[in-house]
Amino acid sequence: MFYKPVNAIAALFISALLIVPANASQEQIPSLHVSGTGTVDVEPDMANVSFGVFREAKTAREALDANNSAMAEVLKALEDSGIEKKDIQTSQFNIQPQYFYPPRKDNGEQESPRITGYAVSNSVAIRIRDLSKTGAVLDQVVTLGVNSGGNISFTNADIPAILEKARIKAVEDASKKAKTLAEAAGVKLVRILEISENVNRPMPMPRMRGRAEAMVASDASVPVAAGENTYQVEVNIRWQIGQ
Repeated sequence: MFYKPVNAIAALFISALLIVPANASQEQIPSLHVSGTGTVDVEPDMANVSFGVFREAKTAREALDANNSAMAEVLKALEDSGIEKKDIQTSQFNIQPQYFYPPRKDNGEQESPRITGYAVSNSVAIRIRDLSKTGAVLDQVVTLGVNSGGNISFTNADIPAILEKARIKAVEDASKKAKTLAEAAGVKLVRILEISENVNRPMPMPRMRGRAEAMVASDASVPVAAGENTYQVEVNIRWQIGQ
């Protein structure tokens, strides 16, 4: 007769106990699902601004030359004001013919539109890392020829550090809720089974007063209000509970 060693039999028994479907084991564990929210409000320390130069002329060459001249002055002024090249990026360039559409004749005939000139637009996006310069930069570029765009949004340089604070607050909020619910239900929190997060970052909000065209009338720097950015993290935590 053949006998298996005792150690081998014990090993087979332990292996059989461990082979349990993951979903089945989790479904059998009494648990508590709680969500928590952590919010951090901080003053922005950077501004993202976009604006452009728009020029018209009878020929595409003339319109392009006029646009190039104005944009070159704008870019030089930006660098002279301390904005690094890495923070200046062309965002759009476009050449479009300008058409004249003759009115329809009495007999219903419609003449074909004809080109009367060309328009060239060149837009740039810049990042201003010193917010105190924002108004002066906007005023300067308009003086040098910027006449379109003017969008502005405020952000922060070290977003990961801000989100870390929001995460801590979110977990603290969820833990507080879980303890309250567990005490009210007469159960105990054993351990965390699952944890996940959702991050809500601030949406860029235009804060500039007036469009670029209106800035020309002001001798002082363009007034800007940076306000605050709100960063929010939501965590979902599932606790194992017991008596």
